[in-house]
Amino acid sequence: MSLALQSPPSYSALLRQDGKRLSSKVLLTPSRLAIGGRRSGSLPTLIRAAHNFSSVDTGLSTELDAVSGFSEIVPDTVIFDDFEKFPPTAATVSSSLLLGICSLPDTIFRNAVEMALADTECYGLANNELRLSCFADKALVNVGGDMAKLVPGRVSTEVDARLAYDTLGIIRKVNNLLKLYGQIDVPPERLLFKIPATWQGIEASRLLESEGIQTHLTFVYSFAQAAAAAQAGTSVIQIFVGRLRDWARNHSGDPEIDAARRRGEDPGLSLITRSYNYIHKYGHKSKLMAAAVRNKQDLFSLLGVDYIIAPLKVMQSLKDSVTAPDEKYSFIRRLSPESAANYNFSQEELMKWDQLSLASAMGPASVDLLAAGLDGYVNQAKRVEELFGKIWPPPNV
Repeated sequence: MSLALQSPPSYSALLRQDGKRLSSKVLLTPSRLAIGGRRSGSLPTLIRAAHNFSSVDTGLSTELDAVSGFSEIVPDTVIFDDFEKFPPTAATVSSSLLLGICSLPDTIFRNAVEMALADTECYGLANNELRLSCFADKALVNVGGDMAKLVPGRVSTEVDARLAYDTLGIIRKVNNLLKLYGQIDVPPERLLFKIPATWQGIEASRLLESEGIQTHLTFVYSFAQAAAAAQAGTSVIQIFVGRLRDWARNHSGDPEIDAARRRGEDPGLSLITRSYNYIHKYGHKSKLMAAAVRNKQDLFSLLGVDYIIAPLKVMQSLKDSVTAPDEKYSFIRRLSPESAANYNFSQEELMKWDQLSLASAMGPASVDLLAAGLDGYVNQAKRVEELFGKIWPPPNV
């Protein structure tokens, strides 16, 4: 019996063998990330219906209505379970998402993965490593293409974290992904490319942005990274508020975090504030995204930042609350271009960042958290390739 006729083990069975519960989480990004106005068709009825359901129908005003006037509030949602409740306006496709798709028996994105595994261009590659990498890229793009038909905003595509310290490798990968998107008629203005904020990633962002290719830098845990990314012209800079707080609870010796503590500030919120003020005071084009927001108080303290990614429990709490907030949770814009204009930066903070100065300025927190983030992304990418190696070729190929 030929290999092509054999029935491969099911996705779910293979994932059970792996012994791990896979996430199907999609990081949703705000509708204002859309540029131009070109969209891939109309939104499905499901999304329209979900948008039409709100407390406005009852004549009540919710906390969610109130805070949405200050920042774009973005649901960090599992798209398969919560699509109707908190419909996405844009999305990120990643190795984690591919693993999640493969773990589910039925999903609208399953065919996108199977079509990638049936791709003749990848099939013809003699080198197994290159073939699996090709399958993974095709799967990301196929799923991203399906996402682009469902959301009005941009689709952010994860760039292989194994290239995090290879500027030219990142650029080659982005150009290849861009080419694949072109083959399925997804235009560049609908796309972002998610790159780790190493110096090499920041430099790749600078070069790509100079060519009009939009980038999204992640794993930003220090002011130096944020400022260097802003100087590079990065479109979206993502800072993880809660992860910095978690690190600070269990560690010490990071100058940036210790300084925030001496001022009586939360280190994650402090980094968001400094980064926002730097971007807006000096006219950088970057948009700032606050992630790993753990509770409503975090969210209230961030009002005014461009985008806030909020967990479902926080979104639901905001949506359910129709009572006037007490003084502690009063809705005040904490960040604004006006407040940024009055913020004072040291000469050291205003330097032109390069590889050496960035390395010197990144303290233990940013070094540790960046390394941990990269390890997680690399592990997920490897698991995707291992899984594809086991189930290839797909049924009916």
